[in-house]
Amino acid sequence: MVGYDPSSALTPEEAALAGSAAGMVTRAIISPLDVVKIRFQLQIECVSSREPQGKYSGLLQAWRCILVEEGLPAFWKGHIPAQLLSVCYGAVQFASFEALTEIVHKNTSYNSQMAGVHFLCGGLAACSATIACQPLDTLRTRFAAQGEPKVYRTLRQAVFTMYRQEGALTFYRGLTPTLVAVFPYAGLQFFFYNVFKKLMEDDRSKSKGGLQSLLSGSIAGVISKTLTYPFDLFKKRLQVGGFEEARAHFGQVRTYRGFVDCALRISREEGLRGFFKGLSPSLLKAAVSTGLTFFWYEFFTSAISNLKTLP
Repeated sequence: MVGYDPSSALTPEEAALAGSAAGMVTRAIISPLDVVKIRFQLQIECVSSREPQGKYSGLLQAWRCILVEEGLPAFWKGHIPAQLLSVCYGAVQFASFEALTEIVHKNTSYNSQMAGVHFLCGGLAACSATIACQPLDTLRTRFAAQGEPKVYRTLRQAVFTMYRQEGALTFYRGLTPTLVAVFPYAGLQFFFYNVFKKLMEDDRSKSKGGLQSLLSGSIAGVISKTLTYPFDLFKKRLQVGGFEEARAHFGQVRTYRGFVDCALRISREEGLRGFFKGLSPSLLKAAVSTGLTFFWYEFFTSAISNLKTLP
């Protein structure tokens, strides 16, 4: 059960453990989709198979291009910081979410399983996780964005190089659009997951709980990602600021002065479609990652609850 349930309440430590395990398993599966999505988001040129201008013109073409030029391991570039991000983010997000829904249940007249409560608590939990994990997200983006030859060879080298050359605040590049987007994005994920899970549940389908979690999470992920996608693109563009040398052979590069400048220049130079570059792999990733995250979270919380009942 996602959210506070008096009959099977989890401790914050148990929720954190289940959330981090769900994040770790999901990340290992969806990493290739994430790498392709980031490459599209960072491309200045038009993404079009009819009028190819940039390095990547379509989903299948991008997969083939990365595979031929960089090899199969390229689809897991930045996997170590990405895994650290997923473990950290999953732990903080779900522990915060369970704690917040418990507070609502015990201190208000609202039911902790209401969709509206899940929207508010899910958004606040995601903001907490984002602030805690933003440096890891920046590192993940840099590793996924670089081509060959690599600028960063190891995580340690990347941390020291970025800190020495760009300062500590560089690890929080893109934080503003991230926070602006993450509240409604995560809130809508939890909201729609709650709605669709309830729609799919009935007494005859309790044995299909895993499938319901997977489908509900996938639908929730697609809807929430579509509604908030431009902010994710702004974040990625800002995170690679100061990293232009590693992006040069991919095509044009840009340096933005901040969130507003980034949005205005994309609108002026790339048009409305520029805000949705990489949407196709992003929606595919959102469907898979959100569905798997909720599936594995419910799986691990159920396993923890069953272990607690053992003599």
